[in-house]
Amino acid sequence: MTIPLIETRPEGLYCPPGDFYIDPWRGVKTAVITHAHGDHARWGSHLYHCTETSEALIRIRLGQVTIEAHPYGAPFEINGVHVSFHGAGHILGSAQVRLEYQGDVWVFTGDYKRSPDPSCEPFEVVPCNTLVTEATFALPVYRWPAGPEVARQILAWWDNNRAAGKTSVLLCYSLGKAQRILAELHALTDRTVHLHGAAVKLVQAYREAGIQMLPTEAVSALAKDDKLEHGLVLAPPSVSDSAWMRRFNQPEVAFASGWMAIRGIRKRRNYRHGFVISDHADWDELIRTVHETGTQRVLCTHGRSQLLVRYLNETGIPAAELSTGFDSEGGE
Repeated sequence: MTIPLIETRPEGLYCPPGDFYIDPWRGVKTAVITHAHGDHARWGSHLYHCTETSEALIRIRLGQVTIEAHPYGAPFEINGVHVSFHGAGHILGSAQVRLEYQGDVWVFTGDYKRSPDPSCEPFEVVPCNTLVTEATFALPVYRWPAGPEVARQILAWWDNNRAAGKTSVLLCYSLGKAQRILAELHALTDRTVHLHGAAVKLVQAYREAGIQMLPTEAVSALAKDDKLEHGLVLAPPSVSDSAWMRRFNQPEVAFASGWMAIRGIRKRRNYRHGFVISDHADWDELIRTVHETGTQRVLCTHGRSQLLVRYLNETGIPAAELSTGFDSEGGE
Protein backbone atom coordinates (compact mmCIF):
# COMPACT_ATOMS: atom_id res chain seq x y z
CA MET A 1 0.00 0.00 0.00
CA THR A 2 1.38 3.42 -0.95
CA ILE A 3 1.94 6.02 1.75
CA PRO A 4 -0.36 9.06 1.45
CA LEU A 5 1.76 12.12 0.73
CA ILE A 6 -0.92 14.56 1.88
CA GLU A 7 -3.43 14.12 4.67
CA THR A 8 -5.41 16.44 6.92
CA ARG A 9 -4.24 17.19 10.45
CA PRO A 10 -5.54 19.81 12.92
CA GLU A 11 -2.66 22.08 11.88
CA GLY A 12 -3.38 21.72 8.15
CA LEU A 13 -2.39 19.59 5.18
CA TYR A 14 0.41 17.29 6.32
CA CYS A 15 3.00 15.26 4.43
CA PRO A 16 3.66 12.25 6.73
CA PRO A 17 6.96 10.99 5.27
CA GLY A 18 8.39 14.51 5.02
CA ASP A 19 7.02 15.77 8.36
CA PHE A 20 5.99 19.15 6.96
CA TYR A 21 2.78 21.03 6.19
CA ILE A 22 1.47 22.79 3.10
CA ASP A 23 -0.24 26.15 3.80
CA PRO A 24 -0.85 25.26 7.48
CA TRP A 25 -3.54 27.19 9.31
CA ARG A 26 -1.58 26.99 12.57
CA GLY A 27 2.08 27.53 13.37
CA VAL A 28 4.23 24.44 12.64
CA LYS A 29 7.91 23.51 12.45
CA THR A 30 8.13 23.47 8.64
CA ALA A 31 5.63 25.12 6.29
CA VAL A 32 5.60 24.88 2.49
CA ILE A 33 3.66 27.92 1.24
CA THR A 34 1.89 28.07 -2.13
CA HIS A 35 1.39 31.85 -2.19
CA ALA A 36 1.18 35.01 -0.09
CA HIS A 37 -2.58 35.38 0.46
CA GLY A 38 -3.36 35.60 4.16
CA ASP A 39 -5.39 32.39 4.31
CA HIS A 40 -2.41 30.43 2.95
CA ALA A 41 0.61 32.22 4.45
CA ARG A 42 -0.03 32.47 8.18
CA TRP A 43 2.29 33.69 10.91
CA GLY A 44 3.73 31.37 13.57
CA SER A 45 5.78 28.69 11.77
CA HIS A 46 9.51 28.20 12.42
CA LEU A 47 10.54 27.80 8.76
CA TYR A 48 8.78 28.75 5.53
CA HIS A 49 9.58 27.36 2.08
CA CYS A 50 8.25 29.39 -0.85
CA THR A 51 9.12 30.53 -4.37
CA GLU A 52 11.68 33.27 -4.89
CA THR A 53 9.06 35.70 -6.18
CA SER A 54 6.74 35.01 -3.24
CA GLU A 55 9.35 35.91 -0.64
CA ALA A 56 8.95 39.69 -0.76
CA LEU A 57 5.15 39.44 -0.62
CA ILE A 58 5.23 37.01 2.29
CA ARG A 59 7.59 39.31 4.20
CA ILE A 60 5.18 42.22 3.68
CA ARG A 61 2.44 40.06 5.20
CA LEU A 62 4.38 38.21 7.93
CA GLY A 63 7.43 40.34 8.74
CA GLN A 64 10.88 38.94 9.49
CA VAL A 65 10.15 35.22 9.46
CA THR A 66 12.68 32.56 8.45
CA ILE A 67 12.29 31.77 4.76
CA GLU A 68 14.03 29.45 2.32
CA ALA A 69 13.11 30.62 -1.19
CA HIS A 70 13.41 28.35 -4.23
CA PRO A 71 13.32 28.87 -8.00
CA TYR A 72 10.44 27.34 -9.92
CA GLY A 73 11.18 23.76 -10.94
CA ALA A 74 14.25 23.36 -8.70
CA PRO A 75 13.86 20.25 -6.47
CA PHE A 76 14.75 20.39 -2.79
CA GLU A 77 14.49 17.65 -0.18
CA ILE A 78 12.65 17.60 3.13
CA ASN A 79 13.24 14.39 5.13
CA GLY A 80 13.53 12.25 2.00
CA VAL A 81 10.60 13.78 0.11
CA HIS A 82 11.56 15.56 -3.11
CA VAL A 83 9.67 18.84 -3.32
CA SER A 84 9.48 21.40 -6.13
CA PHE A 85 7.43 24.48 -6.95
CA HIS A 86 5.68 24.94 -10.29
CA GLY A 87 3.72 27.86 -11.72
CA ALA A 88 0.11 28.14 -10.55
CA GLY A 89 -0.88 31.32 -12.41
CA HIS A 90 -2.87 32.55 -9.38
CA ILE A 91 -0.87 35.61 -8.28
CA LEU A 92 2.78 36.63 -8.46
CA GLY A 93 4.95 33.88 -6.99
CA SER A 94 2.09 31.40 -6.62
CA ALA A 95 2.99 27.75 -6.96
CA GLN A 96 1.76 24.23 -7.19
CA VAL A 97 3.69 21.84 -4.94
CA ARG A 98 5.04 18.62 -6.45
CA LEU A 99 5.87 15.86 -3.97
CA GLU A 100 7.79 12.71 -4.93
CA TYR A 101 8.48 9.85 -2.53
CA GLN A 102 9.39 6.25 -3.35
CA GLY A 103 8.34 6.71 -6.98
CA ASP A 104 4.91 8.14 -6.13
CA VAL A 105 4.13 11.69 -7.32
CA TRP A 106 1.47 13.95 -5.87
CA VAL A 107 0.72 17.52 -6.95
CA PHE A 108 -1.08 20.03 -4.76
CA THR A 109 -2.33 22.81 -7.02
CA GLY A 110 -3.11 25.35 -4.33
CA ASP A 111 -5.13 28.19 -5.85
CA TYR A 112 -4.55 28.40 -9.60
CA LYS A 113 -5.82 29.65 -12.92
CA ARG A 114 -4.85 28.97 -16.53
CA SER A 115 -6.01 32.10 -18.36
CA PRO A 116 -3.20 34.48 -19.40
CA ASP A 117 -2.30 37.10 -16.81
CA PRO A 118 0.39 39.77 -17.39
CA SER A 119 0.93 40.19 -13.64
CA CYS A 120 2.19 36.71 -12.74
CA GLU A 121 3.96 33.58 -13.90
CA PRO A 122 1.89 31.18 -16.05
CA PHE A 123 0.40 27.87 -14.95
CA GLU A 124 2.46 24.74 -15.63
CA VAL A 125 0.95 21.30 -16.21
CA VAL A 126 2.71 18.87 -13.84
CA PRO A 127 2.17 15.12 -14.48
CA CYS A 128 1.35 13.13 -11.35
CA ASN A 129 -0.26 10.00 -9.89
CA THR A 130 -2.51 11.95 -7.48
CA LEU A 131 -3.75 15.48 -8.10
CA VAL A 132 -5.04 17.56 -5.20
CA THR A 133 -6.97 20.38 -6.84
CA GLU A 134 -8.93 23.37 -5.64
CA ALA A 135 -12.61 23.56 -6.65
CA THR A 136 -13.56 27.15 -5.80
CA PHE A 137 -15.51 27.73 -9.02
CA ALA A 138 -16.35 24.14 -9.94
CA LEU A 139 -19.69 24.81 -11.63
CA PRO A 140 -20.22 24.87 -15.42
CA VAL A 141 -21.71 28.37 -15.15
CA TYR A 142 -18.25 29.72 -14.31
CA ARG A 143 -16.41 30.32 -17.59
CA TRP A 144 -14.19 33.40 -17.62
CA PRO A 145 -13.97 36.04 -20.34
CA ALA A 146 -10.45 36.99 -21.47
CA GLY A 147 -8.59 39.49 -19.30
CA PRO A 148 -8.10 42.10 -22.07
CA GLU A 149 -11.86 42.04 -22.75
CA VAL A 150 -12.62 42.75 -19.10
CA ALA A 151 -10.00 45.51 -19.07
CA ARG A 152 -11.81 47.22 -21.95
CA GLN A 153 -15.07 46.98 -20.00
CA ILE A 154 -13.42 48.57 -16.96
CA LEU A 155 -11.93 51.38 -19.06
CA ALA A 156 -15.32 52.10 -20.69
CA TRP A 157 -16.98 52.24 -17.26
CA TRP A 158 -14.25 54.58 -16.03
CA ASP A 159 -14.67 56.80 -19.11
CA ASN A 160 -18.43 57.06 -18.54
CA ASN A 161 -17.90 58.04 -14.92
CA ARG A 162 -15.24 60.60 -15.88
CA ALA A 163 -17.69 62.23 -18.30
CA ALA A 164 -20.21 62.52 -15.45
CA GLY A 165 -17.61 63.91 -13.01
CA LYS A 166 -17.87 60.86 -10.75
CA THR A 167 -15.17 58.91 -8.96
CA SER A 168 -14.82 55.28 -10.10
CA VAL A 169 -14.17 52.99 -7.12
CA LEU A 170 -13.35 49.43 -8.12
CA LEU A 171 -13.39 46.97 -5.23
CA CYS A 172 -10.87 44.14 -5.56
CA TYR A 173 -8.42 42.11 -3.51
CA SER A 174 -5.30 44.13 -2.67
CA LEU A 175 -2.97 41.25 -3.55
CA GLY A 176 -3.26 39.71 -6.99
CA LYS A 177 -6.46 41.25 -8.31
CA ALA A 178 -5.42 44.91 -8.01
CA GLN A 179 -2.12 44.22 -9.74
CA ARG A 180 -3.75 42.22 -12.51
CA ILE A 181 -6.19 45.05 -13.22
CA LEU A 182 -3.32 47.55 -13.34
CA ALA A 183 -1.36 45.28 -15.69
CA GLU A 184 -4.33 44.58 -17.99
CA LEU A 185 -5.17 48.30 -18.22
CA HIS A 186 -1.53 49.12 -18.98
CA ALA A 187 -2.12 47.99 -22.58
CA LEU A 188 -5.02 50.44 -23.01
CA THR A 189 -4.11 53.71 -21.28
CA ASP A 190 -1.37 55.54 -19.36
CA ARG A 191 -3.58 57.22 -16.73
CA THR A 192 -2.66 57.21 -13.05
CA VAL A 193 -4.78 54.99 -10.78
CA HIS A 194 -5.22 55.71 -7.07
CA LEU A 195 -4.78 53.06 -4.41
CA HIS A 196 -6.19 52.37 -0.98
CA GLY A 197 -3.35 52.02 1.51
CA ALA A 198 -3.77 48.25 1.73
CA ALA A 199 -2.46 47.85 -1.82
CA VAL A 200 0.42 50.35 -1.90
CA LYS A 201 3.30 48.17 -0.66
CA LEU A 202 2.01 45.15 -2.57
CA VAL A 203 1.87 47.06 -5.85
CA GLN A 204 5.41 48.31 -5.26
CA ALA A 205 6.60 44.72 -4.70
CA TYR A 206 5.13 43.76 -8.07
CA ARG A 207 6.94 46.69 -9.72
CA GLU A 208 10.22 45.60 -8.14
CA ALA A 209 9.60 42.12 -9.58
CA GLY A 210 9.39 43.67 -13.06
CA ILE A 211 5.62 43.65 -13.61
CA GLN A 212 4.48 46.45 -15.95
CA MET A 213 1.44 48.30 -14.60
CA LEU A 214 -0.23 51.69 -14.79
CA PRO A 215 1.29 54.47 -12.66
CA THR A 216 -0.29 54.65 -9.21
CA GLU A 217 -0.61 57.08 -6.33
CA ALA A 218 -1.88 56.47 -2.80
CA VAL A 219 -5.20 58.07 -1.94
CA SER A 220 -3.59 59.16 1.32
CA ALA A 221 -1.14 61.35 -0.65
CA LEU A 222 -3.94 63.49 -2.08
CA ALA A 223 -5.00 66.85 -0.73
CA LYS A 224 -8.02 66.53 1.55
CA ASP A 225 -10.19 68.57 -0.80
CA ASP A 226 -9.29 66.47 -3.86
CA LYS A 227 -12.48 64.53 -4.62
CA LEU A 228 -10.98 62.63 -7.61
CA GLU A 229 -13.92 63.55 -9.83
CA HIS A 230 -12.34 61.79 -12.81
CA GLY A 231 -10.23 59.20 -11.04
CA LEU A 232 -10.17 55.42 -10.68
CA VAL A 233 -9.57 54.07 -7.19
CA LEU A 234 -8.73 50.43 -6.39
CA ALA A 235 -9.78 49.47 -2.87
CA PRO A 236 -10.52 46.30 -0.86
CA PRO A 237 -14.16 45.17 -0.58
CA SER A 238 -14.16 45.92 3.16
CA VAL A 239 -14.35 49.70 2.52
CA SER A 240 -17.59 49.49 0.52
CA ASP A 241 -19.86 51.00 3.20
CA SER A 242 -17.20 52.75 5.28
CA ALA A 243 -16.62 56.43 6.06
CA TRP A 244 -13.52 56.26 3.84
CA MET A 245 -15.79 56.37 0.78
CA ARG A 246 -17.18 59.78 1.71
CA ARG A 247 -14.10 61.63 0.50
CA PHE A 248 -14.96 60.91 -3.15
CA ASN A 249 -17.33 62.73 -5.49
CA GLN A 250 -20.53 60.77 -6.18
CA PRO A 251 -18.57 57.49 -6.24
CA GLU A 252 -19.66 54.81 -8.67
CA VAL A 253 -18.76 51.50 -7.04
CA ALA A 254 -18.09 48.23 -8.86
CA PHE A 255 -16.66 44.87 -7.83
CA ALA A 256 -14.10 42.79 -9.76
CA SER A 257 -14.53 39.08 -8.97
CA GLY A 258 -15.36 35.71 -10.44
CA TRP A 259 -18.53 35.79 -8.35
CA MET A 260 -19.82 38.59 -10.58
CA ALA A 261 -20.58 35.92 -13.21
CA ILE A 262 -23.78 35.28 -11.23
CA ARG A 263 -26.18 38.20 -11.51
CA GLY A 264 -27.98 37.23 -8.32
CA ILE A 265 -24.77 37.48 -6.28
CA ARG A 266 -24.08 40.94 -7.69
CA LYS A 267 -27.61 42.07 -6.77
CA ARG A 268 -27.35 40.65 -3.24
CA ARG A 269 -24.12 42.61 -2.74
CA ASN A 270 -25.76 45.78 -4.10
CA TYR A 271 -23.27 46.44 -6.89
CA ARG A 272 -24.60 48.26 -9.94
CA HIS A 273 -21.58 47.10 -11.92
CA GLY A 274 -19.58 43.90 -11.67
CA PHE A 275 -16.58 42.78 -13.70
CA VAL A 276 -15.96 39.06 -14.14
CA ILE A 277 -12.26 38.55 -13.51
CA SER A 278 -10.94 35.79 -11.26
CA ASP A 279 -7.63 34.49 -9.98
CA HIS A 280 -9.01 30.95 -9.83
CA ALA A 281 -9.59 28.25 -12.45
CA ASP A 282 -13.01 28.17 -14.08
CA TRP A 283 -14.93 24.96 -14.82
CA ASP A 284 -13.24 24.25 -18.14
CA GLU A 285 -9.78 24.90 -16.71
CA LEU A 286 -10.39 22.52 -13.81
CA ILE A 287 -11.48 19.66 -16.09
CA ARG A 288 -8.69 20.36 -18.59
CA THR A 289 -6.08 20.28 -15.84
CA VAL A 290 -7.26 16.92 -14.50
CA HIS A 291 -6.96 15.37 -17.96
CA GLU A 292 -3.64 16.96 -18.91
CA THR A 293 -1.82 15.87 -15.75
CA GLY A 294 -2.58 12.22 -16.52
CA THR A 295 -3.45 11.68 -12.88
CA GLN A 296 -4.85 8.36 -11.69
CA ARG A 297 -6.79 9.93 -8.82
CA VAL A 298 -8.11 13.37 -7.86
CA LEU A 299 -8.68 14.83 -4.41
CA CYS A 300 -10.76 18.02 -4.40
CA THR A 301 -10.52 20.82 -1.86
CA HIS A 302 -12.75 23.79 -0.99
CA GLY A 303 -15.49 25.41 -2.99
CA ARG A 304 -17.66 23.09 -5.09
CA SER A 305 -15.78 19.90 -4.18
CA GLN A 306 -18.83 17.62 -4.09
CA LEU A 307 -19.98 18.51 -7.59
CA LEU A 308 -16.52 18.15 -9.13
CA VAL A 309 -15.99 14.82 -7.36
CA ARG A 310 -19.30 13.50 -8.68
CA TYR A 311 -18.56 14.67 -12.23
CA LEU A 312 -15.09 13.09 -12.28
CA ASN A 313 -16.31 9.77 -10.88
CA GLU A 314 -19.12 9.66 -13.46
CA THR A 315 -16.57 10.20 -16.23
CA GLY A 316 -14.29 7.39 -15.02
CA ILE A 317 -11.71 9.34 -13.00
CA PRO A 318 -11.52 8.24 -9.35
CA ALA A 319 -12.09 11.27 -7.15
CA ALA A 320 -12.85 12.14 -3.53
CA GLU A 321 -13.04 15.17 -1.25
CA LEU A 322 -10.13 16.21 0.94
CA SER A 323 -11.21 18.39 3.83
CA THR A 324 -9.10 21.50 4.36
CA GLY A 325 -9.20 24.80 6.19
CA PHE A 326 -10.35 26.46 2.97
CA ASP A 327 -13.73 24.80 2.57
CA SER A 328 -15.75 28.02 2.55
CA GLU A 329 -16.69 29.65 -0.74
CA GLY A 330 -13.94 32.22 -0.50
CA GLY A 331 -11.69 33.36 -3.27
CA GLU A 332 -12.23 35.88 -5.99
